[in-house]
Amino acid sequence: MPSFGWLITLSVVVLLGSVIYQNPQPLIAPITNSLAYKVFQQLFESTHCYVTVKTNSAGLPQAECFSVVDGKFKRVFIDETSYDIVKERRKGHVIPGLWDGHGHLSQFGESLDSVDLFGTKSMADVQKRLIKYKAGHEEVGTSEQWLTGVGWDQANFEGRWPVAKDLEIDQQFKDLYVLLWRVDMHCFWVSEKVLSLLPDPLPQVPGGEIPAQGILCDLAMDHAMKYYPKPSKERRTKWIQNAMFELNKHGIVGMHDAGVLPSELKLFEELSTSDAWTVRVYAMAECETRNTFCEKDVTKISTPNGNLHMQSVKLFADGALGSWGSAMIEPYSDKKSSSGTLLVNATTLSKITHDWAHAGYQVNIHAIGDLAARLAIDAFEETLKSLCPGSTLRECQAKHRFRIEHAQIIHPDDQQRMNEIGIIPSIQPTHATSDMAYAETRLGKRRTAEEAYRMRSILSLNPVFGSDFPVEPADVFEGIYAAVTRRSPRTGLDADGGKKGWYDEETVTLEDALNGFTVNPAYAAFLEGMAGSIEEGAYADWIVLDEPLETLDTESLRSIKVKETWVGGRLVYRRAGPMEAPW
Repeated sequence: MPSFGWLITLSVVVLLGSVIYQNPQPLIAPITNSLAYKVFQQLFESTHCYVTVKTNSAGLPQAECFSVVDGKFKRVFIDETSYDIVKERRKGHVIPGLWDGHGHLSQFGESLDSVDLFGTKSMADVQKRLIKYKAGHEEVGTSEQWLTGVGWDQANFEGRWPVAKDLEIDQQFKDLYVLLWRVDMHCFWVSEKVLSLLPDPLPQVPGGEIPAQGILCDLAMDHAMKYYPKPSKERRTKWIQNAMFELNKHGIVGMHDAGVLPSELKLFEELSTSDAWTVRVYAMAECETRNTFCEKDVTKISTPNGNLHMQSVKLFADGALGSWGSAMIEPYSDKKSSSGTLLVNATTLSKITHDWAHAGYQVNIHAIGDLAARLAIDAFEETLKSLCPGSTLRECQAKHRFRIEHAQIIHPDDQQRMNEIGIIPSIQPTHATSDMAYAETRLGKRRTAEEAYRMRSILSLNPVFGSDFPVEPADVFEGIYAAVTRRSPRTGLDADGGKKGWYDEETVTLEDALNGFTVNPAYAAFLEGMAGSIEEGAYADWIVLDEPLETLDTESLRSIKVKETWVGGRLVYRRAGPMEAPW
């Protein structure tokens, strides 16, 4: 007797497709993870209509509807057929899904499972949070699972570095393994128990600093990291899933992961086929030994579903400004004995850049100080000359798209070189508003005015905007607010406690800021036409807001809450009646 199961399944799918096509919004949320819906996605065209749709496409900048087939936009159009009464019932205003151009996915997930020390204002405040966290997490602090946290800043400890003894809060804490990352994650602070594992005295290492007992910065962190217990695959997977769900809540559909070790890339590739993978990742490979050429350990990745791409590498030229680790041409204004720390010499940086580029990889260099930026540009220039002997540097750069990650302090001469070559700046707008309290003290007025935290003056380079989460909150709208106002998204104020904006001549328009989180990251990841816009053939990623962005007053930008987030035509977050995480 013949089986008609396939015919019944097809009939159900046809009926489902017909219902959703006519009225998708009420029904789509409960079924987006179902097998029937996945079959429907591949066979049928689903149409979605909203009050307004901002497309980021020159062909049709504003629309009302779009259709989706197999996770991509099929049609984008203004609805000329529906009656006004039908249009009035539509809810929400759509913009393309947002991309964070520089973040750290696994570290963000781990930070969600650690002590939150952001905003602590004193040693007592830090200790209070540690005690509270430990009381709710009895399992942490052992040799198998250290107690970890992130977010402290020595500027809040009366200007002195903390020491290991400060973590011996009571008798219980004397025996705990504790590792706490500084706010910029370029230093960490460890307990006496961790120090007992290390040589005494600790040897100095090139590219590393040990400013106090228990404080290890940049390459000196390797002393302790070799003893740090490796988390299980299950824990790492949970971190990634939790991080993605949090990103979706902020309307983030994609991110550039600025430094992924080969072992982590393998896990990413494995998980990227799962329904729990709800953020597209453009990964920058980082060798197990920083600033080396480890081509045998990595392979380029471009998954068919568009969830994971890897064709770039991350190199590190220097440390961070807050810990006096940024490599500067001239000494710091508030520390005349130091010009920061280079993590690699100029010759090696140029050679590694050359090797990776000739192996077919985009090269992205972390460079915060003006000396580091100069050496990065030198390395790029030398490499471009060897890559394209018959082309101009700008023509060659358009093919290879080298980037400076952070692009934070750049000498005017080197800003001009960047513009001439077309080197892509990767910028975190909230770094400017977080650092404005001390940046001028570190750099002095002249350097700050001429070199630091450029935005408007480098718009012609189509800068990529990001947050550097977990260093800063993973909230794109806070980044947009910081870029548009040059004021803190937390307080609404500038460095002087006013509303003018910190070096407000570097503010950008709302449109420019939105481009920094959509089409610019797409271009910098070789995904133009596929991400950051709503157009035919692009990934069907969009977010729904209560009001159109352009009608909101500026202060409202820093408190926007996303209504819905869709990735590949699938609803992954809904604010009203919070969805369960998809795993």
